[in-house]
Amino acid sequence: MNPIGYRHLIERFRLDVLPPVVSSFLVERGRRRTVVTMSGRVEEQYPKRDDPGSAWVDHLRFALKHEGVELGVLSALFRVAPAKELSAWIASSPTGRYARIAWFLYEWFELRRLPLPDLDRGSYQPVLDEDLYFAVRGAGPDRRVRRQRIVDNLPGTSSWCPTIRRTEQIRRFEAMRLDELAAALVRRFPPALLQRAASFLYIKETRSSYAIESLEPDRRRTARFVERLREAGRADCFSEEELVRLQNAIVDERYAEQGFRTVQNYVGQTLGPTREVVHFVPPKPVDLRPMMEGWMAGCRRMLDAGAHPVAVATVAGFGFVFIHPFEDGNGRLHRFLIHHALVAGKFVPPGVIFPVSATMLRQMDQYDAALEAWSRPVGEKTDFALDAEGRMTVENETASFHRFPDLTAQAEALFGFIEETIRTEMTTELEYLAVFDNARDAVRDIIDMPDRRLDLLLRYCLPGKGSLSRTKRSQFPELTSDEVERIEAAVRSAIADAEERRGYEESGDG
Repeated sequence: MNPIGYRHLIERFRLDVLPPVVSSFLVERGRRRTVVTMSGRVEEQYPKRDDPGSAWVDHLRFALKHEGVELGVLSALFRVAPAKELSAWIASSPTGRYARIAWFLYEWFELRRLPLPDLDRGSYQPVLDEDLYFAVRGAGPDRRVRRQRIVDNLPGTSSWCPTIRRTEQIRRFEAMRLDELAAALVRRFPPALLQRAASFLYIKETRSSYAIESLEPDRRRTARFVERLREAGRADCFSEEELVRLQNAIVDERYAEQGFRTVQNYVGQTLGPTREVVHFVPPKPVDLRPMMEGWMAGCRRMLDAGAHPVAVATVAGFGFVFIHPFEDGNGRLHRFLIHHALVAGKFVPPGVIFPVSATMLRQMDQYDAALEAWSRPVGEKTDFALDAEGRMTVENETASFHRFPDLTAQAEALFGFIEETIRTEMTTELEYLAVFDNARDAVRDIIDMPDRRLDLLLRYCLPGKGSLSRTKRSQFPELTSDEVERIEAAVRSAIADAEERRGYEESGDG
């Protein structure tokens, strides 16, 4: 098979870049077909009649039209490809959509200005096709670039800019309207119960976020993290000052930082003396600040434009952890920022939290896969050395591999975590509390027990579907056999009523 599009450009100019999401080939025989690999990358096969031509600009046009916008490949290409040939192609088709996108991006990458006059005709065209990508929708006049008559709807800057493709899987998630699903769920329950559930879910999210890193916070750190979660969505978290404040609140005081890191860090696992397994190497300190400025600008831009909250949460959370701006606390901040973006985008019902970290903890394989979908290919491009004290030196230039992440795999995973969180974590907790309250009222009609004794009795009965084991029953010698039987019946009735109500609502009759 003969490579065309981005694959042709990578081989022709020997570009040192991450593999493109879409790779296209001409086949000697056969018809047009698409193959999706296990890693989610796409291989497109075209018959010979679709040969774009021999000139590199022909392959560039083909790539932009059929394979999308690969910022990492384009940035590397425009640094080495003949600018004169690019200018000639644009001049021959100045109002062509793909010529204008190439022209805009060449100058957006801050290379140099091409010797071309500003356009004075033609409608404005977006850089990203918003049917195919999450972009900054409804970009105002300040996003219109008169020179190429282009709308800059990119969710970032030339220092750091992610892309998220609208795959079929993501379109299915969007169609579910998970925010409406969550809103319908909370409407089933009284405000007092929701408030109690939220208090528990804040603590659950905190403990789960720490547990993902095999940490167990004490009461003081748990309370501080819960307080930060309660503040999420209010303040602007996309500034160095606020990020430092958050980092200081969630780590041991001895490891609180005053700004972004100035040393090389990495994510790894120690197997013994001088035996370190490195899982991920973030950007070099010298490259860090411009990327964080791009990340902060991109997150604000997406929020201000009303971009889909899950897309914003993906960029905010996963974008942050892949840059890794602190020496400690990056993982917990990454998960906090997901929550912050969902609240700020009004995706979460007021006063409620999606304990996404609890789902991640239960589905660690999927969570690790989402992280590794980005970290593995970057790691394959990174050369480093570790000294005897575990200090790392990155020996090659890596900024170009970090600046333009494709976060599609992470968005797909996050949509899945959120759906599971709503359908399982939140639903289970709310329904449990509703059954608990109903059973509590029913048992009080049988015997007026002290609150703590009653709550303990129900905690023993509910897991057994209303049955109290002999061992647990012995802890309540003050109850008669008749009272125990009546209590068990009352608890079973509360459970049955809840199950009947759930079935009624799920059938659409509720």
